[in-house]
Amino acid sequence: MSTVTIPKKITKGEELVVIPRKEYERFLGLEKKKGVLYADLKIALQDIKAGRVFGPFKTAKEGIRFLKR
Repeated sequence: MSTVTIPKKITKGEELVVIPRKEYERFLGLEKKKGVLYADLKIALQDIKAGRVFGPFKTAKEGIRFLKR
C-alpha cells in the first residue's frame, strides 16, 4: 500500500478522506436523490397540514387514528 503525506496547509487542519472517484460520484448521486426526497416530504407534510390526504382516509386525523391502532 502506498503512503502519501498531505501538508496541513492543504487540509487546513481538517480531516481528509480519500475514496475512489466512482464511489465519490455514487455519493453525489445519493445526495441529489436525498434532496428530491426531502422536497417531496416537505410537500407531503404541507398537504397533511392543509387536510389533504391521499389514500383511503378522508382527513389527516382519520389516518393518524388508523396508524395509532
